[in-house]
Amino acid sequence: MQLSYWELKNWFTNVDYTIVGSGIVGLHCALQLRERFPNSKILILEKGPLPQGASTKNAGFACFGSISEIIDDLKNYSEEDVIELIKKRVQGLKLLRNRLGNNIIDYKPYGGYELFLKNDEDFYDECIQSLPFINDLLRPLFKAEVFVRKRDQFNFNNTFKYLIFNPFEGQIDTGNMMQALLKEAISKDILILNQQNVTNYQELASQVEVATNEIVFKTNKLLFTTNGFASKLTNNKVKPARAQVLITKPIENLDIKGTFHLDKGYYYFRNIENRILFGGGRNLDFEGETTTDLGQTKIIQDKLEQLLKTVILPNYQFKIEHRWSGIMGVGNHKKPIVEQLSNNVYCGVRLGGMGIAIGSLIGKELAELI
Repeated sequence: MQLSYWELKNWFTNVDYTIVGSGIVGLHCALQLRERFPNSKILILEKGPLPQGASTKNAGFACFGSISEIIDDLKNYSEEDVIELIKKRVQGLKLLRNRLGNNIIDYKPYGGYELFLKNDEDFYDECIQSLPFINDLLRPLFKAEVFVRKRDQFNFNNTFKYLIFNPFEGQIDTGNMMQALLKEAISKDILILNQQNVTNYQELASQVEVATNEIVFKTNKLLFTTNGFASKLTNNKVKPARAQVLITKPIENLDIKGTFHLDKGYYYFRNIENRILFGGGRNLDFEGETTTDLGQTKIIQDKLEQLLKTVILPNYQFKIEHRWSGIMGVGNHKKPIVEQLSNNVYCGVRLGGMGIAIGSLIGKELAELI
């Protein structure tokens, strides 16, 4: 690609900070850098026409972990690690809501629910029995009981009649959130270029030479916020995890409001006005879903439809209107990676499927590494 003098001068000369990825982390990182370095030149490179990973493709859950997820985490990590992770998620949600405002992101404090299939009685009993312990663990953070039993008012089928309710969970409009972040970044003189896939970079004495599919240029600092696409960058500490999603057409007299977790969090659904958004099923094919391919598979889509018909919407007539997928970043630990990789290269990745909750904070922490 041959650039003009003007293009080279305005976009690719004297670049202070180049951020790879225009998702939640990348945009918050850029905004934090602008606050810290008001006169700097900040450039964001995005390989897709829109943020390519999960930032514009997630379910819009403003959550910090269901009861089953927290119990599972406590089996693999120390209490201190689990509490610290939940604390970061809560801080991240607060940062996001304070930056954009509840009205703009259409935040709805409907609360979150976890429901349990009848054939999972042992785990249901374990979660019920663990309520006092988990609530005691989280009380210093929330100053209240987080999880309580609540009778099913939604007429789900083939599930236990008592759900576990969390009043601190909410839902947002993902599209509104990302549009607002992009608008704020542009208003702060942050340059965003789409369809720019970073193919290579080379550290020089005091700068980094960056090569994309169209241009080679130099930047003082290079920051990666590519999450699920950061496998090579982190020596496989981050692996992609595809999440398949569908949404129904409007459903007459739909009486379901909230965010819902099912089957140990492998499935999740919520209302969007009078529709149901439903995603998950990665546990049906972990190997196949460890991919960066933004597609769908029959085995998972069929399972999502089956659960809609037999568990979630047994008393409603519905049709599927749209399907899509997003790419999360997971690993053998849920702690995000916020690191300086070399003199002038940094990364903030591995959000563990909690991008909305923790992405804003990770972007802020990444900017503060500089």
